[in-house]
Amino acid sequence: MEHLSIYGEAPDFLARIAESAPMRRLRDVGMNCGCEYTAFPRFRGIGRYTRFEHSLGAAMIVWHFTHDEKQAVSALLHDVATPVFAHVVDFMRGDHLTQTATESGTAGIIRGSGEICAALASLGLTAAEVEDYHIYPVADNPTPRLSADRLEYTCGNAINFSFAAPGEIAELYSDLTVGENETGESELMFRTPERALRFARIALRCSRLYVCDEDRYAMQRLSELLRDAAAARVVSEEQLLGTESAVISDLLSDGEFSARWRSFCAMSRTERAGSPGRDGEWRRIRAKKRYIDPYIVSHGRTGELFAEHGAELAAFLKEDQGYYVRGE
Repeated sequence: MEHLSIYGEAPDFLARIAESAPMRRLRDVGMNCGCEYTAFPRFRGIGRYTRFEHSLGAAMIVWHFTHDEKQAVSALLHDVATPVFAHVVDFMRGDHLTQTATESGTAGIIRGSGEICAALASLGLTAAEVEDYHIYPVADNPTPRLSADRLEYTCGNAINFSFAAPGEIAELYSDLTVGENETGESELMFRTPERALRFARIALRCSRLYVCDEDRYAMQRLSELLRDAAAARVVSEEQLLGTESAVISDLLSDGEFSARWRSFCAMSRTERAGSPGRDGEWRRIRAKKRYIDPYIVSHGRTGELFAEHGAELAAFLKEDQGYYVRGE
């Protein structure tokens, strides 16, 4: 995607690791968890945005602000174990409220790749230094702080869904620095309150998108399709760590699952109800709420400085997901 140019140019050591086989696989794993294959108006026609682009972008952000090779490589590899359709597999495994199951294989993939291990050795790095990006607060940190991971997918999705133009994202990016937050820890933060507020509002639009009815329903139904396809041995567990095009091809090769996949792709609208109907299509789906409350140098959190935005953020967090949804 064009937004990667906002972060600068990837150094050679990142480009080399990005071309390893485990990373190349992410070119065929999307960021929008299968929703981009549906006909829902929110998702129909958006550009292809992949885990590869996101991972490279996160690494470039970390490199820009730290110039630390191990932190940048750790950011690059943080999604290397992401399965096809990403967090849909969390739904499949019952982990969709925390969304951590998809990270469980990261260390094994890194240590099992000769290409990655050779590249690490050439940099004087070990797998232990890069297999857990959570230890580097610029790369990742607890919600609602701003990290390279959250920043990258917010920028990418904001442009992809036309919430902001590339020029505006570039302006916001130029306002960022690394400083100490209210607990004395390093964090990406804004220099000026006005830009922090603008970014926070864009991020909240993205947050609402990630848990909208169409998104939650699509992920739930696709997880059920994959679960049943695995039980029928149309798709194997190993294929979930492959590519989306290969899994889709296998689904289309089977009469029952071809029809279910096409029905999934044809979904274009949802409706809500307080109780489930009798047609078996209704689902009550709770999902993880992702959100960001950026810190502003010498001011504190955006939601504290701007009361109206703080109220909007609080309202989002209180929104109920206890109703039933059906898609068609």
